[in-house]
Amino acid sequence: MTYKKNMISVLGLVSLITLSACGASERLANVGKAPELDPIRNPAETGQFQKVSMPMPIENEIAPQRNSLWSGDRQTFFKDQRANNIGDILTVVIDINDEAQLDNATDRSRTSNEDASLGALVGLEQALNQILPEAVDNTNLAAAQADSNFSGDGSIDREEEVNVQLAAIVTQVLPNGNLVIQGRQEVRVNFEKRILELAGVIRPEDITIDNTISHEKIAEARISYGGKGQISDVQQPRYGQQVFDVIFPF
Repeated sequence: MTYKKNMISVLGLVSLITLSACGASERLANVGKAPELDPIRNPAETGQFQKVSMPMPIENEIAPQRNSLWSGDRQTFFKDQRANNIGDILTVVIDINDEAQLDNATDRSRTSNEDASLGALVGLEQALNQILPEAVDNTNLAAAQADSNFSGDGSIDREEEVNVQLAAIVTQVLPNGNLVIQGRQEVRVNFEKRILELAGVIRPEDITIDNTISHEKIAEARISYGGKGQISDVQQPRYGQQVFDVIFPF
């Protein structure tokens, strides 16, 4: 039995080392090398690209304006320079300044007492004196007491600030005229690569005259700002510590 337990422990250790080696081998191969930038690609051809399907309102046809040079679907007299077709580019202004603070305190206390007596039980209560070594008081046969106390404190203090601009591409035009946009930006400084990704749905009316749009006007916005490189690796806990945090129950 002991042999089987030792074999299971050895196999588990070997499996853990193998999994760690798979991720470590790639990192070891890139020692002394700067992170590579991904090539420019068509977002519609990537494996993560999915067409957006949402409930659409009933389309309203714009009535033609008789004897007029002005068309009802034009936003300027001349050609509109703002993005409105697939492949057009617009600038997204990301200005996130979030701050949240939450304090929570909980106190709980509970006390209970239970007493039981057996005054009469068809005479059998008198036989307790013969069974138990000491005299029995039938009016106080059992007693129970329990105390419970709980106290908990919690605090959250979070502050985030991101101020960047990103050029995004229109990848899809929805039936109601809304635009699906997607953008990605990579900046490498020495051995650290910063990656900014964005996706969402916007209204053409929210695009400003200088062909920009603010991030809070993007529906279903997905904004990711992170990095890869030596600094990011140092800021992450070691693999062993991460595994220990997952499996340790206390």
